[in-house]
Amino acid sequence: MKKALIIGAAGFVGNYLIDHIQKNCIWSITVTKMKHEDISLNGVEIRDLNILEYDEVKELITEVRPDFIFHLAAQSSVALSWKNPGLTVDVNIKGSLNVLDCIRELDYNPNVLLIGSGEEYGHVKESEIPIGEDNTLRPGNLYAVTKACQNMIGNIYANAYGMNVVMVRAFNHIGPNQSPRFAVADFCKQVAEIECGKKDPVIRVGNLAAKRDFTDVRDVVRAYVLLIENGHAGENYNVGSGKAVSIQEILNKIVQFSMESVSVEVDASKIRPLDVPVIEADITKLKNCTGWSPLISLESTLKETLDYWRKETNCWKG
Repeated sequence: MKKALIIGAAGFVGNYLIDHIQKNCIWSITVTKMKHEDISLNGVEIRDLNILEYDEVKELITEVRPDFIFHLAAQSSVALSWKNPGLTVDVNIKGSLNVLDCIRELDYNPNVLLIGSGEEYGHVKESEIPIGEDNTLRPGNLYAVTKACQNMIGNIYANAYGMNVVMVRAFNHIGPNQSPRFAVADFCKQVAEIECGKKDPVIRVGNLAAKRDFTDVRDVVRAYVLLIENGHAGENYNVGSGKAVSIQEILNKIVQFSMESVSVEVDASKIRPLDVPVIEADITKLKNCTGWSPLISLESTLKETLDYWRKETNCWKG
């Protein structure tokens, strides 16, 4: 039986990836978390790991010796990257380098998937949309810079050492159980609290003009498994829906699902110092490599996410 190692499994994507593997792959699964995190899963080996400690990473990979390594561990909030750039650099660059260098030192060659971001493209020109993998990178925030660096390092290790490293640029993925640090979950949580009478009927928002490429997290993890099996070493692959939607349109759809009338106010604390106007993926390369395409509609994902937060508020009316 082949072995999968998921580094950083306590985050939003981890549970969905584990669930997909358990249902669709005959693999044993080992996952890592930080000591303060909790994971409760059946049929999975759970290990504590500080990705910034090289010796811990090397010991884990040596013991497990996985065939597939999904590197999910990251500081993934753009907003937090402005507030804590040092942590973002440490986790996203040093942590990834620790994983790759440990593998290089060991005498075996697993398939590795590094998860980057559509934010790496940054300030794209109108003529460059949709964005292909060969597009010039012009990252517009510190998070994006660290992910661009991570993927460049992955490309170097693949080419210089013959390692099976595949890089992903994942565009915005959304779904139930996502942290309200992200816009869609934040909007849904606020609507659920309004419906419950826990807050005034006002949704506080940041920049609504930005356009982003949103994909259901369950479609995203399906792409990850296909790419770790079929992707070409040293290559980057966009993972997204292939269609940009404004944050305003997302908000409008969520408000339409609301059972209460709400108003909208701009909250200065939610405005980023620098925001990229449009990010939209060209997913031709991914489709040609794996046959993947998104299956879950945006409306379905938004409704499920809102229902999730309705349940979390403990006043579910459905």
